[in-house]
Formats: sequence, structure tokens, C-alpha cells
Amino acid sequence: MNIAIFGGSFDPPHNAHDAIVKAALLNLKIDKLIIIPTYLNPFKTEFGADPKKRLVWCEALWQNLDKVEISKFEIEQNRAVPSLESVLHFKKIYNPDIVYLIIGADQLINLEKWYKFKVLKKLVNFVVASRDDIEIPSNLQKLNINVKISSTKVRNELDFCQVPKAVLEDVIKFYKEKNAR
Repeated sequence: MNIAIFGGSFDPPHNAHDAIVKAALLNLKIDKLIIIPTYLNPFKTEFGADPKKRLVWCEALWQNLDKVEISKFEIEQNRAVPSLESVLHFKKIYNPDIVYLIIGADQLINLEKWYKFKVLKKLVNFVVASRDDIEIPSNLQKLNINVKISSTKVRNELDFCQVPKAVLEDVIKFYKEKNAR
């Protein structure tokens, strides 16, 4: 069995996240894609939408896709969870032959700062989703995603044109109310 893990804040989920999910299902030889909304990104101190709201958005977008599992694991820990901990958790459950860990190219600059990165890189095959013309080293597998957007832009500028229709109404309502406070 081969699994891929795609974790993130999904605050909010947008078309690039959706493209990554679909590209992973199409291009990786996997039996399961585990999407893990974080409780809190280990490199951040706060989130925009609470974890349960982001989980609902992820479920609305992807839970009905074949081979996809939306995991509550990190949210249930009620704290920031390093990727290594999630990888070990799912290795224990599924005993996979291969674990792919999907990251955005914007994470490459900080990858070696990740908790126990040297251990993590021995356990997973990194798959990097392209972003903003960031160069991806040739030794890493690449997912070509041709969507230029960031969750920060959606939140800060209330630019919802890149939010998938399945969650658009709820995302707009949430961030407009939050920004009105």
C-alpha cells in the first residue's frame, strides 16, 4: 500500500489546494490520500478560521473523492503537530510501502527547520507542488500546479475568486464577519 499525506492550514482552502489534491490522485501511485487540516501550523502562532471550521471545509471539498481520507488527527491533538508525528501515526495505521508527503514549493526554504527533518526525510518521499516559479530541486518529485493564489491573500484582501464553489458561500461569510469585528 502507498499513501500520500497532504497537510496544511487550509485557512481557507482554495483552488491551488484543490488542484494539488486532484494532481496527487492523478499522478501519484497511491492507494490513499490523507488530507490533514492542522490544528495550528507549527511555524505560526494563530489561525484565521478555527480548526473545526477548516475541517468542515475540507470535508465539503474532498471527502467524496475516491481514495481520499480527511483526517482529524492533528485537530484532535489540540496543538501544533509536527509532520513527523503525523507520518508516524499513519505509518502505524496503514503500514505503507511508500509514504509521499506533499508540500508546497513555498515550504522548501524552511524544510530543514522542520522538527526532526533528518528523520522525516528518511521516512517519506517529498512531493512538491509548484508555486510562484520557485525552483524545485531535481531530486524531488514535482506536482505541476498552475494556480497562483495564497490563503493569506484570500484572508487579508477578501479575494474569494480562487475559493472553490463548494465552500465559497461559507468562506465569504466567515471572513467578512471576522474582518468586521
